[in-house]
Amino acid sequence: MDGILNLNGMLNGFIWGPPGIILLIGTGIYLGIRLGFPQFTHIRFIVNRTLGRAFSKKYREEARQKGEGDITSFQAAMTAVAAVVGSGNVAGVATALVMGGPGALFWMWVAALIGMATKFSEITLGIKYRVVDKDGNMSGGPMYYLRDGMGQKWLGIIFAIVTIPAAFVISAVVDTNTITTAFMEIIDVPPIVIGIILAVLTGIVIIGGIKSIGRVCEIIAPFMGAAYILCGLVIIFLHLPQVPSALGQIIEAAFQPQSGLGGAAGASVWVAMRYGMARGIFSNEAGLGSGAIVHASARVEHPCQQAVWAPIELCIDTLLVCSVTGLTIVLSGLWNVGESLSGSALTMAAFDQMLPGGFGDLIVLGAVLLFGYSCLITWYYYAEKAMEFFFGEKSKFLVKVLWLIMILVGSVSTLGFVWDLADTTNGLMMIPNLIGLLALGGTVARLKKEYFNEQLPLDKAEREARKGLKLQR
Repeated sequence: MDGILNLNGMLNGFIWGPPGIILLIGTGIYLGIRLGFPQFTHIRFIVNRTLGRAFSKKYREEARQKGEGDITSFQAAMTAVAAVVGSGNVAGVATALVMGGPGALFWMWVAALIGMATKFSEITLGIKYRVVDKDGNMSGGPMYYLRDGMGQKWLGIIFAIVTIPAAFVISAVVDTNTITTAFMEIIDVPPIVIGIILAVLTGIVIIGGIKSIGRVCEIIAPFMGAAYILCGLVIIFLHLPQVPSALGQIIEAAFQPQSGLGGAAGASVWVAMRYGMARGIFSNEAGLGSGAIVHASARVEHPCQQAVWAPIELCIDTLLVCSVTGLTIVLSGLWNVGESLSGSALTMAAFDQMLPGGFGDLIVLGAVLLFGYSCLITWYYYAEKAMEFFFGEKSKFLVKVLWLIMILVGSVSTLGFVWDLADTTNGLMMIPNLIGLLALGGTVARLKKEYFNEQLPLDKAEREARKGLKLQR
């Protein structure tokens, strides 16, 4: 076992060393320049075309009739949100703060802001190069744009190969482990029992495929995200005088070495950046390419019609949900107690301390359950599509069985090694995907220009029409 730990540590250090971080940040900045940084320059348009229409019955009914795809644009977006808002938002943030200090949260924000252009590109290419299988279902993602867009089938195969263990580790093991750990902080129950229950609940949904997953996530994702953010706002309001100091501590720690106690003792700027970036990517998936797999199922008429959800996803995941976790932990001061309190247990303790009434741990437990379960059903789809690309459609039954078995394994796993392994598998997915994005940046820029040139005038006319209607009233 020591040999495996050492080997994984070496791989982890290489992948998340200077070359990997430079490749990740560099790709995001390059794509941002090619696209004109739409996450900053077209905020109003993006919000209008996503959240502005998502809860409109008129637009949602129209979306069910237009374009090719398996599920609606909103269902695809909420499935992607359900995939990213998971253990990384609760246990991952806590682990990053313990290992990298408060400054790690700042680098998570940086990863999200830069990653918006990266994920926009992934979704655009995922839909541009998606294919229809013999059953009429859509398949897309990095495997396909590396093969058909870049013309490098071998890179597509490599991505599919590394995605399979990544999916099993990141979700089937990590999410199950996080849920189990959180439950055992409150309820004395054998871990395997929790694993069995999760396996049954997951199996009920994944047996119905992407349409079943999409319907469940359409309900779970908005509720779980809003509830957790609301709790965070309550904490911020109750401790408003301390918030500026906490924010100052986060920003200062991002650029100056820490010298506190516990796990973050002597943490350098590089360590804060390394853990912030790694856990940020684990959480929001910008750079992994995984989100493009589910977005490729969206029923849309143009690839960028779905890609505009990218900034919204990262805003919800990192700038809101991860910030709630991170700021609460920093306000509590518990990030500096050492590795004896980490992961979901640390977040539960922080919420319990910062919220009156002694029920903060129950709120985190509920969040962990919903976040983790949503990841279990969405990341299964990523594993299925990767297996299908590499082994063919006959592998669907096998991946279902293996997925449920790994949920049981995750319930009895060790947290520290699981998170290190998740970082490694993330990095292995990231490298071929970023190579593809750099090669196909011109295609994304052309599609973005085409879509925005067509839709921006329509968006302006729509706003003016609404304004005129209000004036008449």
